Amino acid sequence: MWFLAMLWVSCLLMGTHAQGSASFRRANAGSGRCQYTFMVDSPTEASCPSAGSSPEMEALKSRLGLLEALVARLVGGEAMSESSQGSGSQSGLQDAYNQVMGENAQLQREKQRLDRQVQDLQQRLEELRQEAERLRSRTCMQQPPPRVPQNDNSFRPGSGPALSHLVSRPGNTQGDKSSLRDPAWHHENPGYQELTAVVTEVSAPNLEGPADISGCGDLVWVQQPEVHRKADSIAGKYGVWMQDPEAKEPYGPEMVWRIDAVGSEVRQLFGYENMDQLSRGFPTKVLLLPESMESTGATMYRGSLYYQRRLSRTLLRYDLLSESIAARRDLPHAGFHGQFPYSWGGYTDIDLAIDENGLWAIYSTNKAKGAIVISQLDPHNLEVKGTWETKIRKTSVANAFMICGKLYTVASYTSPNTTINYMYDTATSQGKTISVPFKNRYRYNSMVDYNPAQRKLYAWDSFYMVSYNVRLGKQE
Repeated sequence: MWFLAMLWVSCLLMGTHAQGSASFRRANAGSGRCQYTFMVDSPTEASCPSAGSSPEMEALKSRLGLLEALVARLVGGEAMSESSQGSGSQSGLQDAYNQVMGENAQLQREKQRLDRQVQDLQQRLEELRQEAERLRSRTCMQQPPPRVPQNDNSFRPGSGPALSHLVSRPGNTQGDKSSLRDPAWHHENPGYQELTAVVTEVSAPNLEGPADISGCGDLVWVQQPEVHRKADSIAGKYGVWMQDPEAKEPYGPEMVWRIDAVGSEVRQLFGYENMDQLSRGFPTKVLLLPESMESTGATMYRGSLYYQRRLSRTLLRYDLLSESIAARRDLPHAGFHGQFPYSWGGYTDIDLAIDENGLWAIYSTNKAKGAIVISQLDPHNLEVKGTWETKIRKTSVANAFMICGKLYTVASYTSPNTTINYMYDTATSQGKTISVPFKNRYRYNSMVDYNPAQRKLYAWDSFYMVSYNVRLGKQE
């Protein structure tokens, strides 16, 4: 115990000597014990340094400042890089967006065009439907044409009261010469035309058919109609179908051609390999005519389709091989678009026909005052080679055709048992009334044409394509 006390005093004295000053304090602790406290000055420091001012802290602060500057530079560079990269990416996205918007605009325009086409087709379909309803419900009253007299001399145009309405235009001050000029023919309905006629039938025996001769002769017998096909839609109520009697390559004589003639833009020509394919409804060729057709007066001859251009008296030769118009020519003074049609209408003012002698046009003019005029045409350039004027009104007959240079007319297009009632021979320039029985099985015959190679009549009878075998001989 004494030793410890001496040691403590020695230490205190040494400390006091070394530091020069010391303070000693004694006090009671909170626990009741005696507590001794003394303080000694530092030999090197005048005061206690603060926690934030030591050299180590200053160095640490400097290093931290350098690190912060370096981090700031790095972060700034990366931000600039990301900014440039973002700018390039944004430019690429903008280009892609512009391209997509352009394509979308183009698709919208295409959609609008298709919508317009759909609306046009729907409107045309509705017009055809309304026209069909109108045709079904309409009752057309018309004065019946005069009965065909037995004396051919009474058919002279302009003679008698029956032809009193076929006169010159109102306001005529030039005399009869003005009737030679064509009037300013105005048409209103651009679609198709139907008329009605009541024809007094001439009774005739139902012959089994006289003997046929091998060469040319008079038409003496027409067989019962044979049905080949029925049209599929209202556009086929009437039309024209035919075979080429002198076919040329690439199409053979078995090829059958058909045109539906209802509508204002008749341009489709359907080709069938043979009669069997026609009956099945499988065309092997569909051609689009470069100019629209009028009426059911078209015909096929020597590898060309001959037809009348719509709303004009222009005749066209459409070459099947080149699929183009090979010749065109106006038929002088011919009436057109309902001026001198057959009794059923259809704008059948000009009817082209084929027989053993070639190509013919059956029509009328103001000079003829509605009587049928026949012209033989050059099949290559459509030039008129000869013309004959008959003495029977074109609007009083249902249809006409040529056989061996002779014109034949059908009395009615609706009567199931009618007759072929008139013949005009271009060889003698003489005409006469005849009575050859003829059947309209479906009571709306809009086309009759003769095929000299098949020796048949082809007809279009209320949606049905039919044919008739004929016999030639000597008229009694």
